[in-house]
Amino acid sequence: MKSQGYVYLIGAGPGDPGLFTLKGKEILNRATVVIYDRLVGDRILSYANPDAEMIYVGKASGQHALPQDEINALMVEKARQGHIVARLKGGDPFLYGRGGEEAQYVLQNGLDYEVVPGVTSAIAVPAYAGIPVTHRDATSSFAVITGHEKPDKTESSIQWDKISTGIGTLVFLMGVENLPFICKSLIDNGRDPSTPIALIHRGTTPQQKVLSGTLADIVDKVKKAEFKPPAVIVAGEVVNLRQELQWLEKKPFWGKRIIVTRSRNQASQLSARINDLGGEAVEFPTISIQKEENLSSLFNAFKNITSYEWIIFTSVNAVDIFFNELNNADMDIRDLGGVNIAAIGPATRDNLARRGLKVNVVPDEYRAEGIVAELANKIQPGQWVLLPRARGARSILPDSLREMGAHVNEVFLYEAISEVHISQTILNEIKNGVMDYITFTSSSTVTNFVKIIGREHVNNINQRVKVACIGPITADTAREAGFKVDIVAKEYTIQGLINAIIDEM
Repeated sequence: MKSQGYVYLIGAGPGDPGLFTLKGKEILNRATVVIYDRLVGDRILSYANPDAEMIYVGKASGQHALPQDEINALMVEKARQGHIVARLKGGDPFLYGRGGEEAQYVLQNGLDYEVVPGVTSAIAVPAYAGIPVTHRDATSSFAVITGHEKPDKTESSIQWDKISTGIGTLVFLMGVENLPFICKSLIDNGRDPSTPIALIHRGTTPQQKVLSGTLADIVDKVKKAEFKPPAVIVAGEVVNLRQELQWLEKKPFWGKRIIVTRSRNQASQLSARINDLGGEAVEFPTISIQKEENLSSLFNAFKNITSYEWIIFTSVNAVDIFFNELNNADMDIRDLGGVNIAAIGPATRDNLARRGLKVNVVPDEYRAEGIVAELANKIQPGQWVLLPRARGARSILPDSLREMGAHVNEVFLYEAISEVHISQTILNEIKNGVMDYITFTSSSTVTNFVKIIGREHVNNINQRVKVACIGPITADTAREAGFKVDIVAKEYTIQGLINAIIDEM
């Protein structure tokens, strides 16, 4: 590799971030310049090195952010400056991505390059629509053809007389605007007008839409449906298999847009489950976890840790901060000795277990009332209890413990404050009710959500969007804020919330 820099031509795949390659992700994470196209999604871009220079060079039909010659020159310029350049392209860079031209230009300018293939939309998009491009009972051949060739070219580079009848499945990329010309050319060159054809819009993404027909009627169907690019076009008998094999649209959350209001560092679990079930998780964090600046009370507790009979953890955040600061104090789990540990909820319990700690008590009901009931016959009067938790949490837990006769040291580790980095696009969509569900996983997510959107917009949301809460405490907070609560999880966990939404559908 030359010290002056290096260029990677990376295929970003067809849209679903799960189809982005591991090698592409690794290179994107260490690149110092990322030059990316229009169809590269935000989730893939989030894998980039946060310090990298991000340069958009996207192309839409008839509109180019940057001409190809300037893109070529930009890659070379950045590489000569010593940068690791990630040229990120939708699909595969060598399939109608002009990757070959870019590679030639890099080599001609004395630089080295590497290509990282991407999953091509020509195969992946039909697969997500339930259309295999080959099938033993239908065809053993397929071709990928540009749909972008201009009908008025004096000499076509496509041999219509050969492909129309000589190949089973025809996949056209970038062909929506030329669909009438494509259908006419196939029919004029011997393809049966009743041949099945499907257009797949934004395949592999939550916005996927499929329109099926025949060569004879698909143009009229596209006009009537106002079907827009980008789309992959598939023609051939394999299209008929979609009725049997379609799988994405059968997922329970298919077509649903679901707002996730958890903090950024905790949203991934809920978002992943929503996406896995076919929905679109729209992350709109309303809270940010802010650690207390002064943790002297926690360090005082560490000095006297052996005097405590119990430590009660009420959240994953409390566990994370507690043990990070324990390490900072040059201590570890061995210093906890014989202290009993209680946790509210399986996520908190699992976090403790991963640290090698046995949790003595986990209530069946994952809220303060549950832990109080579980500890009623376990905590003895005069025992010391350490309660590391969030500022602003309900007082029922420490009050109840004191009523049992325990000495409670309530230590505040963090506060859930309003998120300041807000997406205006998503905010406007929420205000206009362009969502199907809003999920709340704590009272603080509700309170700060209302602060962000304004209470005057709550009624409009009630009329168009369903509200799902992780448990009764969160639901009560939502009702107090003016929301009509449609769903309350019976089990106060992320999976319980998911199950409750599915049961309501």
